[in-house]
Amino acid sequence: MRAQGLPSRISPRARYAARLTCPPVVWIAITAARNRGWLPVPEADRVTAGTTGGQDLDAYWDPEYAKILDTWGDGNVWAEIPLLLWAFEGPVLDIACGTGKTMESLEPLQGVKVYGCDISDLLIDKAAERGIARERLEVCDARDTPYADGHFAAFYSIGSLEHFPDDTIPAFLRECRRVTRGPTFHQIPVASSGRDEGWIRQSHQSFHNNSVSWWLERFRAVYPTVSVLDSTWRGGPSVGRWFICAP
Repeated sequence: MRAQGLPSRISPRARYAARLTCPPVVWIAITAARNRGWLPVPEADRVTAGTTGGQDLDAYWDPEYAKILDTWGDGNVWAEIPLLLWAFEGPVLDIACGTGKTMESLEPLQGVKVYGCDISDLLIDKAAERGIARERLEVCDARDTPYADGHFAAFYSIGSLEHFPDDTIPAFLRECRRVTRGPTFHQIPVASSGRDEGWIRQSHQSFHNNSVSWWLERFRAVYPTVSVLDSTWRGGPSVGRWFICAP
């Protein structure tokens, strides 16, 4: 039962602001108390393996997590996405672009102009600090973007869709198809065991760790043609796969 007078859900931005103003020793004490069950855990954060709970959004307003996003694709995914997009010309969208590191890796491609969007204004600010033009960056929900139908020649997401609760994945994919006239590319971790292991919580975020066939079922509900390629990314209980969708 939730303690009287304590909200069951605090917005990520409010929590981020609280963390900035809260002395570190107090914040650590609050986190430890929540982990031990001494303080109520917000309902949206109560997730167990094998079930789907609310998406963990707090990490996207955490400066320390932003540092992780700046390095995790070195030597694997960030070397792959330019190869997938080398033949394209025109605008390309990076959804859930984070700090803009992937966008930066595509700058050498001739004829490609990369736009990025993310739910976190903190991460978008980091992308702008990297030197990416503000007019190519948007703060928005990936399921409801401000772009016109068919605006982009191609579209990609990297390490993003697996963090969406199952009932929100169709809206994400429909939005991908709506704003893109060409193929979309999605890099997703799948279970290295080949099984559907469900919704897994780790240190920063929760995510689906399921089979390729589990993901294909969801992609094929929106796209008529879907291909799967290996990615060199590896992490914990997962291996990377690219799901390439043709409209």
